[in-house]
Amino acid sequence: METETQGKLAGRTVMVTGGSSGLGAAVVQGVLSAGGNAVVLDVSAASGSNGNGSRRAGFALDVSDPRAVPDVVASAADAFGGLDAVVTAAGIDRCGRLEDVAPGDWDKVIGVNLLGTASVVRAAMPWLKRSTNGRVVTVASTLGLRALPEATAYCASKFGVIGFSRALAAETRGQIGVTTLIPGGMNTAFFDDREEKYKPSDRSSLNDPAQVADAVLFALGQPKGCEIRELLICPSGEDSWP
Repeated sequence: METETQGKLAGRTVMVTGGSSGLGAAVVQGVLSAGGNAVVLDVSAASGSNGNGSRRAGFALDVSDPRAVPDVVASAADAFGGLDAVVTAAGIDRCGRLEDVAPGDWDKVIGVNLLGTASVVRAAMPWLKRSTNGRVVTVASTLGLRALPEATAYCASKFGVIGFSRALAAETRGQIGVTTLIPGGMNTAFFDDREEKYKPSDRSSLNDPAQVADAVLFALGQPKGCEIRELLICPSGEDSWP
């Protein structure tokens, strides 16, 4: 994949939310390996670049804070003289029956996964439209297609991401590219803070996030005028799809 995308991403600047860990970190590494510039937006991001001439810069941001997003996105865009793509990999979950999940926790899932996705894309839109091949890759989930119990917040947010992405693609066709990534289970720290009953029984069966990141780079590397509207990638034994 690196060989195929090298020329297509060289010199292009890709903003990745949740870029400090999991899928986001894998996408950042993929962008850098393909010759692009990576902007990391994450609550745990170390602010600044990795040194003179670095092609990676971090900006601390809670994407669920709509007041903070525009200024941080603008600062990030200015640091590289523009933006060519956004990948919205930031995501959280709070498992449990609706009546057992604290309202603030439930709302936070929506705030990060859905509202944060929309806020960052909205803030980045002026730069994406000025790019010669501006692109957005939103990260949904197989649980944005199929609902499971004790996952109301997560399912609501990811169903919302799919609806948002499809509407955005219709709204911006001919201006920017929009791809919805629909991943199944990945072997990341996403499951670490859950109760045991909500953790995968066999994490070895989950996808390596680097494999999923390859799909993101494939979408980002498409020539202008060619659109991959949706990509579903999951472990072969995934039980949340179809």
